[in-house]
Amino acid sequence: MLQIGFIGLGSGAAAALLFASVTSGTALSIPLAYLAPLPLMIAALGWSHWVALAGALIGGFAIWLFFGTLFSVGFLAGIGLPGWWLGYLSMLARPVGNGGPASLEWYPPGRLVIWSAVLAAALVLLAIISVGFNADDFRETLRAALREVFRIAATEGGDTGLTTLRNPDRVVDILVVALPPATAVMATITNALNLWLAGRIVKFSGRLTRPWPVLADMTFPPRAAAALAIAAGLSFVDGLIGIVAGVIASSLLMAYGVLGFAVMHSVTRGLSSRGFVLAGVYASVLIFGWPVLALCIIGLSETFFHFRARAAVKRGPPAST
Repeated sequence: MLQIGFIGLGSGAAAALLFASVTSGTALSIPLAYLAPLPLMIAALGWSHWVALAGALIGGFAIWLFFGTLFSVGFLAGIGLPGWWLGYLSMLARPVGNGGPASLEWYPPGRLVIWSAVLAAALVLLAIISVGFNADDFRETLRAALREVFRIAATEGGDTGLTTLRNPDRVVDILVVALPPATAVMATITNALNLWLAGRIVKFSGRLTRPWPVLADMTFPPRAAAALAIAAGLSFVDGLIGIVAGVIASSLLMAYGVLGFAVMHSVTRGLSSRGFVLAGVYASVLIFGWPVLALCIIGLSETFFHFRARAAVKRGPPAST
């Protein structure tokens, strides 16, 4: 019991420190802040979700002591509770057949990716409604915040920021539209990537009690595609409904991008050039960014065209030895 208490304290302190590193303003602080959920997820996967929940609350309390209520709420909403919830879901299992450890059905990885997108969208929506329920008020608040960011950058960095642009107001207007869905996309990636990394770390330590899933075979529930279609359609509606729908559509679309990666891993099985193809896919996404849209389309199309099943039929059964 004492060990669990220390682990909860340590995971919460580590998460709080990683989250608070963004206040230093250094270039390294950004990737460190993105890793803030990792200690809590490791605690949940390796020990218990109660340990992760205790760590989340301890981290939130520490952030409140040093930075105030706003930062504490941000930590709990964006780091603590999502890290705990994803860790909790990852270790859910139910008996199938005659029961026993070998016949447990674990929570599917595809649903964990969907949950990563849902939690990311919820975080952005919480930030939106904290401003108010009026779209114009939200846009003006975000516009003023962006202008202040550029002003500070221009003051501290010399002749930089909005003063060097030909049409600075146009740039700010574009960012006001693009920032909420872009934030949802980044939060989805952060949730999913931290969960994968936590699983690998705990598996390497020997404490992971669930078998490692075949990620290339993950599937999404059919309702996810319907939700994406509805959100994408509503995103063209004016006002707050359109903003909210755009955030939800962006996070779900990124989830299908993750599914697109899984499809690529599956359909390239057995190819002699598999390593080269996958390396090219990952490199293009990391360098250029926009190729991830093709993976989103592949992941969404998999729901209807079943590329992995078709590729498995073409490969045929494995050769007998």
